[in-house]
Amino acid sequence: MQSSRYLKTIAAVLLGLSTSFALADNGPVPSTDTAPQSAAQPMLVPSPPNVPAKAYVLMDVDSGKIIAEKNMDERRAPASLTKLMTLYLTSRALHAGVIKTSDKVLISKKAWQTGGSRMFVKVNSQVPVDMLTQGIIVDSGNDATMALAQFVGGSIPSFVQMMNQQAQALGMKNTHYTDPTGLPAPKHYSSAHDLGILARAIWLEFPEYHAWYGEKWLTYNNIRQPNRNRLLWRYPYAKGMKTGHTDEAGYCLIAEADKNGMRLISVVMGAPTDEDRSSDSIRLLEYGFRFYNTHLLYQGGSVVATPRIWFGDKSSIPAGVLDSFYVTMPHGQFQKAKVNVQMDTNIHAPIAKGQQLGTVTVSVDGNVVETRPLVALEADSKGGWWRYSTDAVGYKFHQWFGSKDETVKVAKPADTPAPAAQTQPAPTAADASTNQADASIATGQNGNPPAPSIANAGKK
Repeated sequence: MQSSRYLKTIAAVLLGLSTSFALADNGPVPSTDTAPQSAAQPMLVPSPPNVPAKAYVLMDVDSGKIIAEKNMDERRAPASLTKLMTLYLTSRALHAGVIKTSDKVLISKKAWQTGGSRMFVKVNSQVPVDMLTQGIIVDSGNDATMALAQFVGGSIPSFVQMMNQQAQALGMKNTHYTDPTGLPAPKHYSSAHDLGILARAIWLEFPEYHAWYGEKWLTYNNIRQPNRNRLLWRYPYAKGMKTGHTDEAGYCLIAEADKNGMRLISVVMGAPTDEDRSSDSIRLLEYGFRFYNTHLLYQGGSVVATPRIWFGDKSSIPAGVLDSFYVTMPHGQFQKAKVNVQMDTNIHAPIAKGQQLGTVTVSVDGNVVETRPLVALEADSKGGWWRYSTDAVGYKFHQWFGSKDETVKVAKPADTPAPAAQTQPAPTAADASTNQADASIATGQNGNPPAPSIANAGKK
């Protein structure tokens, strides 16, 4: 009898130790291949181009990496770049089903009377939401902006409150709005960095509306106006975004461009001329495309590791990153990168979905480049008495005999442009006492827009 009880105890211990960690289902098989004797040297990266704009930022859409900047957190008058927040809140309302693109908006006298650049809507007319959005992007219409703000927010003061609340939620620390259009006001300001955050949020959250920002022309009320974003005519990789100008703000431009699977956003504020804001934007975008690459490490929601859970209903649960994990590095540097997956080996139930269980760190030559939390993709409640009894023994042995951290090397994923590498996630720890897996990875029509049909005074 005692012999039988002893054998059951030993079996429970072995079961606990054998399931402490498991490799992710889609992880690569560890490799014993040795690294090549010589590797390609990373490309030398020159300083960013010297542009006359007062402030700018260049960032990658997918990773959020800031590639280059100048006075990016300096508070400046944003002019019509303000209208991107109006478009963000409108897109959010459309995405949530609160309004529809076909909804008719009654044009108020207040909207009709707004000065500056205009779409030329008529008071008391009804204009569809999607037409007003084009009037904002293509014509930079202050009248269209005010009408849409009243429709989405109920009133201009309520909508401005929504704008500031959303700016705070997005982490725009140097932004404050006083109206939806961007007409000059002492307490109306933003920064190149904040506007880059906003533009990136629009591009990531509302892909269904990307085409809005690339429209070159809008005809309304028998008036045909061109988009003032010269990049739509001049730079073949440009997908659009927004221009702005006042005497105080200077010439401003937010541009989004895609090239070879890489997506960049540039924000230029305070350029001396219309030509400068366009040429500055192209120079910045080309700098990013020429000297940097972006790589996908993990798809959002995919399994990165399967850690052991003690005293839970399940013996292990999948862990991963909530959002897709991209890294942006200079050309050639990805070959030297290492992915470090750190997991706690003493995780006790209950576990909530989304609870952090570890971290994923990317480093080059010992310097950390990016870090993301590794979270539970499923919940795990406390187990019953049998699970508690068996884990009590296994956990005690785990505490007594757990070895030190070990390094697990895996096969190198292919150096392909994102998102082709999404099936090549890095591995996790594969030992009961291993709380760290260090995986070496080797990745890897010109012209100007025509003049508007009608000259537009004021901000554009």
